[in-house]
Amino acid sequence: MGERRTSYRGSFLEVVTEDVELPNGTRVELDLVVHPGASAVVPFVSDDEVLLIRQYRFAAGGHLYEVPAGKLDPGEAPEACAARELEEEAGRRAGRLVRLGALWPSPGFTDERIHLFAAFDLEVVEQRLEPDEVIEIVPTALDRALEMVWNGELSDAKSALALIHAARYLGRLQATGGTPRRRSI
Repeated sequence: MGERRTSYRGSFLEVVTEDVELPNGTRVELDLVVHPGASAVVPFVSDDEVLLIRQYRFAAGGHLYEVPAGKLDPGEAPEACAARELEEEAGRRAGRLVRLGALWPSPGFTDERIHLFAAFDLEVVEQRLEPDEVIEIVPTALDRALEMVWNGELSDAKSALALIHAARYLGRLQATGGTPRRRSI
C-alpha cells in the first residue's frame, strides 16, 4: 500500500485515492470508496414464504424490492447487524439466523462486503424505520420471489443473491447436477 489521500468523508463513507502497486509490479493511482460493510437477511415466514420489502431508493429513481439490509455499525458483528436490520425494517425478530455467505457488490471501486443471512422462527416486533427509509413489507411466496429475480422485477443484487442462496439452503435450487434435497425450516 502506498500513500492514501482522502477526498471526501461523509457520515459513514470515505472516498480515497491511493497509490498502489499491483501484483504485476505496475504502479497506479486508484480511487476507493471505503465502506464499513453490511448485512442482508431473508426473513422466512415459512419455508414457502418470505418477507420482501419495497423500499424507495433515490439513487434508483423509485421503489425497489429488496430483503432487509443495512450497514454495520462500528464494531458490530454481521449477525448482530442482520438481526437489527430485520427488526428495524421488517418488524421481525429472528429465533434463528443462518449465515449464507458474503459478496463484494462492486469490488472495482469499493471495499464494501455484504454478509448474507436467512432468518427463521420470526416473532413480530415494532418496526423502527430511520427518517430516510420509506418501506412497505411485502409477504411473498419464495417461488414468486425467485421468479422476480429471474424476470428482473427484483433487481437489487444483494437481495437477489441472498434469495438464491436461501433457496439453495432449503433445497429449492441446486448448484450442480443431481436431485435437490429439501431441508425443513
